[in-house]
Order: sequence, then C-alpha cells, then structure tokens
Amino acid sequence: MRFVFLFILLPFFFFGQNANDSLSSQRYFEDQFYLGLSYNFLLNQPEGSSQRNLSYGLQAGVIKDIPLNLSGTKAIGFGAGLAINSYYSNLVANISNDVITYSIDDKIKRSNLESHLIEFPLEFRWRNSTLEEYKFWRIYMGIKAAYIVGARSKFVSDTTSDGFYNTDISKFQYGLTLSFGYNTFNIHAYYALTDLFNGDATVNGEVLQYRPLRIGLIFYIL
Repeated sequence: MRFVFLFILLPFFFFGQNANDSLSSQRYFEDQFYLGLSYNFLLNQPEGSSQRNLSYGLQAGVIKDIPLNLSGTKAIGFGAGLAINSYYSNLVANISNDVITYSIDDKIKRSNLESHLIEFPLEFRWRNSTLEEYKFWRIYMGIKAAYIVGARSKFVSDTTSDGFYNTDISKFQYGLTLSFGYNTFNIHAYYALTDLFNGDATVNGEVLQYRPLRIGLIFYIL
C-alpha cells in the first residue's frame, strides 16, 4: 500500500512526455514531475524522547512550470502530489475508549507514526538550462502545504503489537522547501512551520511540539 501512489501517477508521466514533443522550439518548460526520498528528523522532542530505526519519507507529484523570462532560467512552479512519512521513536501511543495517551518507553522494539498526505508545492525556480541543454544547475525554493488524509500509530514490544488510526495529527501542515543540484541528483530539504500534532497530545504533562525536518534526494523529470 505504501507504494501504490507511485503507480497512480504513472499516467501523468507518459502524458507529460507527449506534451513536451509539441512545445514550440522558442519556448520550453522544465521539471514537470518529481520523485523524492528523504530521512525524517523530529525537532522539538520532549525530554527523554529519541528517534530510532529509519524514519523515511516518499513523495511524488506533478508540477506546472511557468517561465518568468524568455530564456526560461526563472520560473514559478506549482503542483500537487502524494507523500508518505514515517517516524520511528520511543514515543508510544495507546488508545482506550477513544482517548489517545502517550508515554516514552525505551524497552519497546519499535514504535512508529506513519502519515499519508496530499501535498501542494509552490516554488520559485532558477536554473541555467537552455532549449538544447538538459544537464544544468538548479535552485528551487518555496513553500509546501499539505493535508493529511490519514495517520496510523503502531508499536511492537516483546509481548504485544498494536496499531490504530491516530486523530491527534494536525490535518493541515505547511513548511519551507529548498532543492538544489545538478542534472539528475538534487538535494531536497523541507522544514515544517507547523507542529506534527494538533496541540491536544501530551506526554508526561508536556505538549508534543514535534516539527519535522526532512532531508533527502529529489529527482525532477521533464
């Protein structure tokens, strides 16, 4: 299920390739699709909290590229995509009578929070590409808004395993983005400006104020 969203976007990739063939020789568009893989950090962790295992993120989407000058080196990009973000830590979520409580437990084998999002990136783009040059430097910066369609908490110990849909997650999230690199491989970073939890979640009397920082690779495709 985690990779189903990648296949959903495949028809858009083939459509985009056909569209590029019809572009005027005097104007061109860049980077209309993206695929990304990241490591997810949790900032503002409460006392005693720590990350474990591999917290990862996957993202894919389509972007409309609008050049701002005739040379095409400056542009605005806006689009939509899907993402999965997973966070492993020693924070354990439990639910009883529809009430979710949190604790920190260093003895568990694994504790995971996974979220599924619809994302809406908006970028200011600079690149030194030309109509004939497909290998070029790029710097893209902007903001990304997201709506979480579902989140699930799960933990595994020596004696039990439990999971449930977590409703304490903030539905609307946004943050700053930066991508830079040359040709195929590009570094991508996302810094959240909103908390991961909605403000009702606490552990040991402390409000959970996790803020994600995601750093990884992003691949742009014409």
